[in-house]
Amino acid sequence: MRSEVVGASGVRVGVRVDGELDAPAIVFVHGWAQSARVWECQFADPQLRGRFRLLAPDLRGHGTSETPEDGYDDPAVWADDLAAVLEAAGPNAVVVGWSYGGLVITDYLRVHGTRGLAGIVFVGAITEIGKGRPGGRVGPAMSAALPDALSDDLDVALPALRTLAAGMASRPVPGHVTQALLGASLSVPPKVRKALFRRDVDSADVLADIDVPTLVLHGTDDAVVDVSAGEYTAGKIAGAVTRWWEGVGHLPFVESSREFDTTLRWFAEQVVDGAVGRTER
Repeated sequence: MRSEVVGASGVRVGVRVDGELDAPAIVFVHGWAQSARVWECQFADPQLRGRFRLLAPDLRGHGTSETPEDGYDDPAVWADDLAAVLEAAGPNAVVVGWSYGGLVITDYLRVHGTRGLAGIVFVGAITEIGKGRPGGRVGPAMSAALPDALSDDLDVALPALRTLAAGMASRPVPGHVTQALLGASLSVPPKVRKALFRRDVDSADVLADIDVPTLVLHGTDDAVVDVSAGEYTAGKIAGAVTRWWEGVGHLPFVESSREFDTTLRWFAEQVVDGAVGRTER
């Protein structure tokens, strides 16, 4: 089912919704130049759908959401967009951030703290951005794609985006997955693709202040976001649970979907059942 919420400055944010209406919520936040469609395996998992309410927004400028002229470099904008989704999700949601989605979560934490969150999952995520920021260190596939992937010229951007889509997975994935990744990237206007990189964000203090259960999951063969970014994030968060998956790339929720869904369900159930509490400080 498709729905929408009103984010910062009145921007309409499209949200995919499924699962049990009155169940605890899991909110999935996608990455740069992608959409909520990346979570197809999770929305198709009968055990996740039967235990939780699943929500996946399209970030502003992506997918079915509006594309405003500005706001892409403002942490408060991303924070309030996500806050609108979390309000629709209900109290004590588990929020999952993949790739750039991890940075959006840190934007939320910077502005709102952990209000409304029962737990956090960072998946192949960046939590910082800017030259020399360890929480935003990228891998060879992303390095090779930039800056061409940001170009207004389709003849320049297309090869870079095609190569990036093909380099996301380390394990074999169906051909339609790579095509969908490429299609999503091309549907995001170049001005938005550029704007998301015009940021310089240090999240060390934000990560250190996290007081809800947190899982950091990263593929060791991730060629888009270097595994050291995940190690940095986990090292800043007291009590963070880590999962380093050998031989997995930037798409663990596709490459190893069954293991990913089982791990996510385990973590979310632990959190909502109270088996894991807030971190004492």
